[in-house]
Amino acid sequence: MSFQSKLSSGEFAVLAEVDTPKGIDISDLVSNARHLKSRVDAVVIPDMDNGVMHMSALASGSLMHQQGIEPLIHVYGRDRNRMVLQGDLLSAHVLGIHNLLVVKGEDMINGDHPDAKIVDDLDEIGILEMIRSLNSGKDMAGFDLRGKPELKAGYAVPPIADENQLSLEVASAEKKVQAGAGYIILPPVFDLNFYSRIINAFKSLNVPVIASVFLLKNVGMARYISINDPNSRLSEDLIRRIRKSKDREGECIRIAGEMAGSLKEVAQGIKISALGWEDRLPAILDSAGL
Repeated sequence: MSFQSKLSSGEFAVLAEVDTPKGIDISDLVSNARHLKSRVDAVVIPDMDNGVMHMSALASGSLMHQQGIEPLIHVYGRDRNRMVLQGDLLSAHVLGIHNLLVVKGEDMINGDHPDAKIVDDLDEIGILEMIRSLNSGKDMAGFDLRGKPELKAGYAVPPIADENQLSLEVASAEKKVQAGAGYIILPPVFDLNFYSRIINAFKSLNVPVIASVFLLKNVGMARYISINDPNSRLSEDLIRRIRKSKDREGECIRIAGEMAGSLKEVAQGIKISALGWEDRLPAILDSAGL
């Protein structure tokens, strides 16, 4: 069953995020994807994530399709104007990529090309409206297309700090749904109680809500996230649990697996991210019983 079929039927969907290489060596990308085949419903592919230059999501999505794995690629306006975005999405359809996730491109200041010029011709609502126009058979200038693409778009919600911001982000996401977003993917949160409240709030929009699970690699990464990303609500107890474990990597995998298993009770899907440790994704799925 396809990713979109699962969402439409209300079944639980499992996504795994796989980064593209910084270069042309695709061996790890293909190897990691093969280990996920038949275990996930789609592979999510970021595009120049965190402002770092990588192989494009379009090429990597095509490779996933060739491997018999359903791709889901990021789309944003930071680096492309409306002409290039439309051309890329028509190309995506032809290459077998029909699932899109509209995201806000991160600030370039922390990337590896900080002098790159920002485009931002279209914001997230503009991109969603563009996708709807392409699906109807017209480009943004009103000209007819020769053949209509079939593109399904979702929207990635930014980090949420508190109840006040939660209300604002739900209202913002409602506008994205009205513009054509058919599902929502939330950022990772390590406090399950608060995360459940976030998920339930977004369920009011009547589209599938997918939660995110992030694999912590070690105590240092956990500590860094707890200090620099308070929105993640990563607790001292969790850091202490990793530090006290005799098998810290295994403990990190178990934590991700536990989170994935728990979220199955409150969300319609999960997206698991390992940030360069994609070879551990099958172990997380095993730990979660997925």
